[in-house]
Amino acid sequence: MSTITSRIPKSTRRTAARWMRQASFPLGWATAGARLLPDFMVIGAQRAGTTSVYRYLAQHPDVAPVRLGKGVHYFDTDPDKSFSWYRGHFPLDPAKVPGHRPTHTGEGAPYYIFHPLALQRMHRVLPEVKLIAILRDPVERAHSHWVHESARGFETLSFEAALHAEAERLAGEEERMIRDPGYYSFEHQHHSYIARGQYAPQVERMWSTYPAAQTLVLSARQLFEHPHETTSQVLEFLGLQPFRAEYDTYNARDYDPMEPDIRAWLDEQFCESDERIVELFGADFDWSKR
Repeated sequence: MSTITSRIPKSTRRTAARWMRQASFPLGWATAGARLLPDFMVIGAQRAGTTSVYRYLAQHPDVAPVRLGKGVHYFDTDPDKSFSWYRGHFPLDPAKVPGHRPTHTGEGAPYYIFHPLALQRMHRVLPEVKLIAILRDPVERAHSHWVHESARGFETLSFEAALHAEAERLAGEEERMIRDPGYYSFEHQHHSYIARGQYAPQVERMWSTYPAAQTLVLSARQLFEHPHETTSQVLEFLGLQPFRAEYDTYNARDYDPMEPDIRAWLDEQFCESDERIVELFGADFDWSKR
């Protein structure tokens, strides 16, 4: 990011980006048929490095990102939009518009893996797309999630209070989302600190929708500690040539550590799911070895 851009408040940059997307939409919609469809999706988990992986991939010469952003959210919060609206966010297809180099594109939306209908919606129109999921220590992820929502003004409770309020906040929400596909749940998206860290049912839902061969599950710890090796694994999965990106850190926040008793309580909440994840993916996903 340039020095000048870095001085602009994040809220101003987000507003400007939103305005630019809206202003450029007519062109994207009008040329939707000449645009690439995504061949990869970074689907989550939230606060696990999805932005980092997406930005690393976007540096590859054969990859073009979503226009002015990372995620379109067509399959979770904007399913009422048209498919032309969705396709209009992606780059022009070099097979249809000569002179355009990138041949691969995708989006990054960490709500996709957790939303109960997103992957089904995706499979109906993108059955061949490849999915990339990143799993982070669910205790650390929950804390980071709370810090993130608090900073955005979406959470006013303390971390401990928010954890204990979650069951009541989310009660019946997922069932209503499934029953009424047009229903949007603010609580499900923003206050699901524990639920989003229950990875085992989310992975099983992913595999029940897409073949395992079309999915890649990464360890956030490996991504943070070994970004080049992990990105190389992603490139191989996508059939892209080796490439060394600039491995900057994205969306990181400094915050105080959680209390030991809260950590111990959360470990209990995630125990069953964590054991299943280790069975599926091995020692890199054993968060008990912090």
